[in-house]
Amino acid sequence: MAGLAALASPTSLFAAEGGWDTLFAVDTGLIIWTWATFLVLLFVLWRFAWKPLLGALEAREKRIRDSITEARQLREEAEESAAEHRRQLAEARREAQQIVADGREAGQKVRADIEEKARTEGAAMIERAKREIAQEKASALEELRKHSVELALSAASQLMGQKLDGEVDRGLVVEYLDKLQKDSQGAEA
Repeated sequence: MAGLAALASPTSLFAAEGGWDTLFAVDTGLIIWTWATFLVLLFVLWRFAWKPLLGALEAREKRIRDSITEARQLREEAEESAAEHRRQLAEARREAQQIVADGREAGQKVRADIEEKARTEGAAMIERAKREIAQEKASALEELRKHSVELALSAASQLMGQKLDGEVDRGLVVEYLDKLQKDSQGAEA
């Protein structure tokens, strides 16, 4: 069994077939057949496989070149699209700012109009109130004058002991009251 194990090892098999001498020996027949096989295989490949392989390689190279060109075009289009998008975005921002500015301006104009209208209406109300007060004052003074004349006539008739009722007597009292009023207005001025 030991002998069988010795024959099974690679070293012993190598030594049994001729050893190191056969490893480096030149066999010319083998070289010729190797070259012949290589040349036949090269001819067959050149004749039947070389053109399809070159065609496939050229087609692949063309596809890759086309893909690169298309990728460049797509990148340029994407850059143009991005630039257009940025331009549109900037335009939209400008429009939004303009709308806001217009809104502010319109709001300020409305505010100024409302303030002006309020001032105008307020001034008109003050003027109307002044006129009404002047009318009421004139009416009250006229009423006071009538009562003053009545009182003066009543007092004078009681002092004189006779009844003063005529138009002449009433005219004298009115003339006296007008004189008093003019004197009081002259003193105020």
